[in-house]
Amino acid sequence: MLNPNLDEIQLTKEEYERYARHIILPEVGLEGQKRLKAASVLCIGTGGLGSPLLLYLAAAGIGRIGIVDFDVVDHSNLQRQVIHATSMVGKPKIESAKHRILEINPYAQVDLYNTALSSANALDIMRPYDVIVDGTDNFPTRYLTNDACVLLDKPNVYGSIFRFEGQATVFNYEGGPNYRDLYPEPPPPGMVPSCAEGGVLGVLPGIIGVIQATEAIKIILGSKDTLSGRLLLYDALKMKFRELKLRPNPERPVIEKLIDYQQFCGIPDANAQAQEEKNAVQEMTVTELKELLDSDAQDYVLIDVRNPNEYEIAQIPGSVLIPLPDIQDGSGVEKVKEVLNGHRLIAHCKMGGRSAKALGILQEHGIEGTNVVGGITAWSNEVDSSVPTY
Repeated sequence: MLNPNLDEIQLTKEEYERYARHIILPEVGLEGQKRLKAASVLCIGTGGLGSPLLLYLAAAGIGRIGIVDFDVVDHSNLQRQVIHATSMVGKPKIESAKHRILEINPYAQVDLYNTALSSANALDIMRPYDVIVDGTDNFPTRYLTNDACVLLDKPNVYGSIFRFEGQATVFNYEGGPNYRDLYPEPPPPGMVPSCAEGGVLGVLPGIIGVIQATEAIKIILGSKDTLSGRLLLYDALKMKFRELKLRPNPERPVIEKLIDYQQFCGIPDANAQAQEEKNAVQEMTVTELKELLDSDAQDYVLIDVRNPNEYEIAQIPGSVLIPLPDIQDGSGVEKVKEVLNGHRLIAHCKMGGRSAKALGILQEHGIEGTNVVGGITAWSNEVDSSVPTY
């Protein structure tokens, strides 16, 4: 309700005290604070971006906050997902987020959707809200969120992060561009590494998430000076902001319905290819690997295809680091041949996917090998709990 009947919105004495610094701002005032109380915002995701933006939306006095997520809090989240606490590890993120929101602002109504957003439920979930904030980390959900916002005529406050860089803008607002104007087609599956593979500076989502919260609040207040039509780029290493102009593409296909976004982004094909790669190589469990290590056998070489920084966190004893990117560009293939020296090859990564890919490439060069199912994560969970997980 971006144009509510403000006569029906009343603030309590405690709310006047709580929002005093807003109310004395001419650009907000009592009318603006009532708009915030009457407004509803849906946040898709309670991870790195969702955490700070939910905290600040709650503190600002947004009356109704919806949260969509189906994940649970993990120790690896706590480096950047500041809405969650150590005491909440293992619990649903939406419950953790609601608990913290109500500690900040008991006046907020918090709606929880413990589900993955899909083409089947997106329109129903998003319809009741004034503003949609995209805090997701994958392309299928970003396209789904965008298209649902277009069909429902909802503003879409977008942000994304990777390593030391982030970006933010506002899509589908007052005739402005939408996500498909920025990215008409998704990148090939696997082209863009996830934060789990590439890492992310812990404070980066705080900066981008707060920018998203700022834009959502400005939209509710009726500001004409939003990021619509402008893509804000941030480089944390250089501490620099840049801005690119965005314009609607007149040749952009008309969005008439929601589609299969996994298929659109090539995920089924990628999954099938990954399964083919796994099927094409022999496999062994971490228990079998442990038995091999304990046997003092000397007829094998165990290579680790993770990135060097991952290798520093944890290693399986006796493993040799040859990162997957080196194998992909060919330099690692020669190194594998050198270290093998006639021995059989065993490969592992974090969870088994990258090592299967590496073995598929090595097969093309006449090198057969065995993949460790579950990788070093399974090793930590099933063999040696002292090995850190990440």
